[in-house]
Amino acid sequence: MTRDAPKTWLEVLDEQLNVDVDWMDPTYSKNLAITPNDMTSNNLWVNQQMSHPENEKMVLEVCKELKSQGWKAAYTRIAVNMCKNNIDNIKGRTLLQVYPNEAYDTQAVLDSARAYAKEFERAGIPQNRYCIKIPSTGPALNACRTLKQEGIATLGTALFGLPQAIACSQAGCLYISPYFNETKAHDDLQLWPDVEDPATQHTMSARTLQILETYARLYKETGKEQPLLKQASFITAKEAMAAGEHGCHSATISPQVLDELSKLTYDGSKQPGEGKPKPAHMYAGYKTPDRLAEVSKIDPLAAASIDAKIADTDIDYLANNGEELQKAIKADPVTSQRLDDALKLFTGGLMESKAKIDKWFEQV
Repeated sequence: MTRDAPKTWLEVLDEQLNVDVDWMDPTYSKNLAITPNDMTSNNLWVNQQMSHPENEKMVLEVCKELKSQGWKAAYTRIAVNMCKNNIDNIKGRTLLQVYPNEAYDTQAVLDSARAYAKEFERAGIPQNRYCIKIPSTGPALNACRTLKQEGIATLGTALFGLPQAIACSQAGCLYISPYFNETKAHDDLQLWPDVEDPATQHTMSARTLQILETYARLYKETGKEQPLLKQASFITAKEAMAAGEHGCHSATISPQVLDELSKLTYDGSKQPGEGKPKPAHMYAGYKTPDRLAEVSKIDPLAAASIDAKIADTDIDYLANNGEELQKAIKADPVTSQRLDDALKLFTGGLMESKAKIDKWFEQV
C-alpha cells in the first residue's frame, strides 16, 4: 500500500482556514496549488496591476470612454475590470479598497463604495462575489451600516486594536482585517517582531485573540453574527500558520508568503502548535486553544496609560460620526500611528494611479 504524500504547509493551512490571495495577477492565482477563497487588494496592488502589459489595451479603452467623467471614474472601472479577470480563479469574493485619503469623510466613502458596486454590476459580478474594504475610522465605518442595507458587504481594514474591531461589529461589517505586522515593517525589518513562535510571541497575537474572544462572547450573548476575522500583513510562513492556530476565519496572504508555504513540507511534530479544521460556525464553538490561554491577557503593545475601559462592547463607537472610536484610536499610540502610516502608504499608491490615468487621458 502506497503512503500518502506529505502535505505542504499551504495545504495544511487551507484545511484550518480560508486562504485568500493578496494579489491581483490572474495568472498567479490560477497557478496556485490551491484555489484561493477570496482575492484581496489595496490601492498599491491596483496601481501595480494597472501597469501590467496585459491590461494596457483595457486601461486605454476605459480612459478613452470615461475621459470626460474624470480620473475616479476611470480608476473605479479599471479596478473592477481587473477583479473580473480573477473572479473565475477564486471561490469567493474579490475585494477593493475605497480611497484612503477620504477615510474621515463618511459621504465620500459611501460614494466610492457605491461607485464600485455600480461597476461590479456592470461587469456582471453579483453582490455575493465582492466586498468593499473600508478603513477602520469612525467616519468611514459609519458608512458600513448604510452599505449593508444596500446589500454591499464591507471589510474593516487598517485595523490594529480591539476598539476598531468592536466598531466593525457595530457597523455590520462582513469581515475585518487586523494587520499582523505594521505596514512599515515590510520595508524596515527592525520594526518586525522576528520570533520563533508567532502564535504566542508576536506582539500582535494578544490583540488577535482579544478580538476573537470578544466576538465569540458577543455572539453567545446576542446571537448576532460577528465579522469574520481575515488576518493580513504576514512577513513569514510561520506567521500565517499562527493565524490557523489562533482560529482565524481566513488569512489573506502575499505571493511571497504563499510561495514559501507551498515549498515547506509539513511536520506537526516540529510545529510549536497546530490549528484545528475549519469549524462549521466561526464563533458558536470558539475556544482559545489551551496553549494560547494566557496570550490575550497581556497586551505587549498597550501603553501604560491606556484605560482598559477604552475597549468596551457597551460603548457605541459609531455615535456622533464615530467620536468614541476616534477617542479610542487617539488614546492608543500604536493604533494611531499604524493607522496613519497605512492610510499614507495607500494614498501614495492611489496618487500614482491618478497620475497614470491623467497621462493616459492625454494619450486618448
